[in-house]
Amino acid sequence: MDAFSYLSVLLSVILGLAIQQVLQGYRALALNRKRVTLYWPSLAWSGVILMMAAQHWWASFSLSGHADWSFAAFAAILIQTALIYMMAALVLPDVPAAEPLNLKTHYWREVTPFFTAGSLAISWSIAREWILDGDLPDPPNLAFHLLFLAMGITAMTVRKEWLHKVFAGAMTLLFTSYIVLLFARLG
Repeated sequence: MDAFSYLSVLLSVILGLAIQQVLQGYRALALNRKRVTLYWPSLAWSGVILMMAAQHWWASFSLSGHADWSFAAFAAILIQTALIYMMAALVLPDVPAAEPLNLKTHYWREVTPFFTAGSLAISWSIAREWILDGDLPDPPNLAFHLLFLAMGITAMTVRKEWLHKVFAGAMTLLFTSYIVLLFARLG
């Protein structure tokens, strides 16, 4: 087993747990649908988190050619993966037994930690490139990162519902475009 295969196991486990968090959230919402008031931005962000986890796993294949592994390089990838997990853990609530649940209330209660984790994940993604390759991401990739970061910081600090709704829809489209344009093929 090469070094990348060995190191990627832990990353895969954490990403699997992130996906499980979101899917369990969907299951809880479905099973308790009579007591749940939905809020579409929460559902949109949960979909983005699923795409983010899948994209991170997909993009990690490019690290299979990385030959000079150090603990710092591995930690750089591990930190970003952990931040994606934290976003997944925050995006949908645990459903309390026999109590009504309002996703809008949960969204606004967790808006700061959720977008903080997101902004840190994006920032760390840029730093990870520097740690691994000694360079910033390619210009198109960096442009997407900076756009995502600006949206995350704005969402973390501005409490206007219309803006959060625009960002939820826009990020769904932007992240889909990011994957299609930059990560459609392994390599």
